Amino acid sequence: MTKSTRRDFLQATTTAVALIRLSGIAHARTQDNAVDIGSRRELFVDQYLIDKLNGARQKLHRPQLAPPVSPPRPHGHYATVLFNGDKYQFYYRGDKDPKVTWKTHGIEAYHDGEVTLYAESKDAIHWTLPKLGLFEHESFPDGNIVLMDEFLVTHNFTPFIDTKPGIPAHERYKALGGLAFQPHQTAVRDKRGPGGLKAFVSPDGVHWKKLREEAVVPEQWGKYFDSQNYGFWSESEQRYVCHFRRFIKGYRGIARTTSEDFVNWTEPVEMPANLPNEHLYTSCTQPYYRAPHIYVATPTRFMAKRGAATDILFMTTRGGDSYDRTFTESFIRPGLGASGWANRANYAAIGIHETSPTEMSMFLTHGRRYTMRIDGFASVNAPLAGGELITKPLKFSGKQLEINFSTSAAGMVRVELQDPSGKALTGFSLDDCDPIYGDALSRVVKWKGNSNVAALAGNPLRLRCAMEDADLFSLRFA
Repeated sequence: MTKSTRRDFLQATTTAVALIRLSGIAHARTQDNAVDIGSRRELFVDQYLIDKLNGARQKLHRPQLAPPVSPPRPHGHYATVLFNGDKYQFYYRGDKDPKVTWKTHGIEAYHDGEVTLYAESKDAIHWTLPKLGLFEHESFPDGNIVLMDEFLVTHNFTPFIDTKPGIPAHERYKALGGLAFQPHQTAVRDKRGPGGLKAFVSPDGVHWKKLREEAVVPEQWGKYFDSQNYGFWSESEQRYVCHFRRFIKGYRGIARTTSEDFVNWTEPVEMPANLPNEHLYTSCTQPYYRAPHIYVATPTRFMAKRGAATDILFMTTRGGDSYDRTFTESFIRPGLGASGWANRANYAAIGIHETSPTEMSMFLTHGRRYTMRIDGFASVNAPLAGGELITKPLKFSGKQLEINFSTSAAGMVRVELQDPSGKALTGFSLDDCDPIYGDALSRVVKWKGNSNVAALAGNPLRLRCAMEDADLFSLRFA
């Protein structure tokens, strides 16, 4: 790459990031221009609360690869991991005959050979393959087929647990699956019927039936749905949301549609998120379980001109038609060895789950599990020399401020409460704050031993966080 070409590329990347951010979050502001966070947990994965960073920066924290287990974890493309309160449920794609591909046998034989497989676990670390007795096939002697002979649907069958209040028990689980036919596939379409995303429901995530015969997300919206198209009930938006594959300006990208009943969906809206030369092969956009108003996304980035190399990115959205890409670097790299650099080798499963009191896990193809600190996607980070975070004016409800933080042995965090103009509130200045050091998922901030901030609830204020060799991951008023 020449210097001028590289300069043009970097300028295009910088411009794209700026546009993505500017189109970003619709802040929940009050009449006095304060962001109303109530008692919600807020993570520093975007600039939603940040007004200024002085000597500090936002830092992405890469997940760590967990050791393998025996027997190996299940794995397959377009996987989904759910937790129903009692057990973890793993859905992934299998092939009746891996030698039958669309290149060698055509798309009809290829998709007829796809099945959806199922595994269970009590800890999301050690998995069993239950003999379900639903479908039998010699390639799967364990009998863990949960869906078979659903043409196109089993290519990317993607379930979720419906948290909408009042949902009938027999529809507790829902799923979407399907493809759109490409222009050269009309003969198969004429024979098998139109594509699109079809809806399924289940009482237990094992016994599934179609919600209706026709697709609920029409074929013409996708190009060509050959990704993982995930729907979920949004607590913050009070509707179902689905992010799905759509080509945007010649690159694989992401579009969004919403529904109030899971049957009738709004016209799709494209969500610009691609930086120059990158395809977003999946979106993996899902509500974060400790802050469901924040949707975290771990898409697979596909570099077509680099041997179809892939890695995992980290993005967020708070609803609406845009993503925040504060972090443009890779979240999970392909890694050492040739296997991670093979054609389409890296896909993250949907589902980020708490697997110990201090860690959460995400799952990748080839049976890999990666771990992170709870809330630990990103932080505001300051060096030992010190740095500060000053928030936008905000309002809260609650009696005390809790933070998720980590310091070195020499580091610390202090918090000052200010009025919107930046003046310290009496009794809550930086000098009043008891120094906070250590490492905790939840530590209550105190000022000369006092943690009660109830008298300030509902009034606009700012937080000034002075940090030394420290990371601040999240905060909430409780």
